[in-house]
Amino acid sequence: MRSSIKYLLHSGKNPVFPYYLKAYAKELSIPDSLLRKRLQRELEVCAGLYDAAYIADRVNYYCHATGNIASDATRIGDFHKKGHGSFYYFDSREIVRWFNPDFRWKYLFGDIREIPDTPTIVKSRNICEDNGNAVLLKLNKSRHFIFLNDKKDFCDKKDAAVFRGQVGTRENRIRFLEMFGGHPRVDAANTVAKGGIFSGNPDGKATSPRLSLFEHLDYKYVMALEGNDVASNLKWVMSSNSLAVMPRPTCETWFMEGRLIPNVHYVEIRDDFADLIEKMDHYTAHPDEAKAIAHNANLFVDQFRDIRRERYIALLVMQRYFSLSDK
Repeated sequence: MRSSIKYLLHSGKNPVFPYYLKAYAKELSIPDSLLRKRLQRELEVCAGLYDAAYIADRVNYYCHATGNIASDATRIGDFHKKGHGSFYYFDSREIVRWFNPDFRWKYLFGDIREIPDTPTIVKSRNICEDNGNAVLLKLNKSRHFIFLNDKKDFCDKKDAAVFRGQVGTRENRIRFLEMFGGHPRVDAANTVAKGGIFSGNPDGKATSPRLSLFEHLDYKYVMALEGNDVASNLKWVMSSNSLAVMPRPTCETWFMEGRLIPNVHYVEIRDDFADLIEKMDHYTAHPDEAKAIAHNANLFVDQFRDIRRERYIALLVMQRYFSLSDK
């Protein structure tokens, strides 16, 4: 119990209560009608603040759908919290409430990989050429967009890789635990007590205690293994002086995982993980190369830190999305 409370207070993850407090405060203090009146002015002001080519590039990346919004799409005015995950509801409401309540939109909340038949707002999508109908918005951001202040130099960290995560029935994570569970250079463990072949001990305890995000950063290498969609730890690992290690990503979110360059932003390993130790040995022996990757990763992360610019891009994404409708 004591260790669970300690983890809850010092996990490094965004606390839930302040998120909800801020979300409800926005809902109660700022009427939707006021935001709708301010939309055009906000877009004009932001257009003068930020590089137009950069903004257009990201908007095009997130929304390049060419079809029509389905006729049975939900009116913004009929979109309510009931039946939706709270993070997804508030994160999407933060943007759509700026628009006409009669506008209609399709959305799929949760860990999404399949590409919808019609333009649909999603948190995640497969990285492929024909993914235009999956329009990305920054959703569940309290869980996924965490950035850390890492003061420990790469060379001062443990010369090992670490993995903590829910394994369940995810084949890639099962394979990784089978290969590296107990390995002297890899601290790998499942952290969920139930479900999957690594379900834990008969008394219900997980196979290993959870580590805080900061405890992960004691290691030079942090595994970023995809789960139901993306590797949710990738953002905070890339904000640190440790190296994110993973096979080439197959899924992407607002973080634009599809634009990450192997061995520039992260250490790429084979899908079967067979070259993990070889890659670790290389970067341990060449710390300047390792630090260059960490620096590039930090720069990639930095583009998501400007809150107003992030909202501006999201508003433009939704403006383009709504242009696909007859409204």
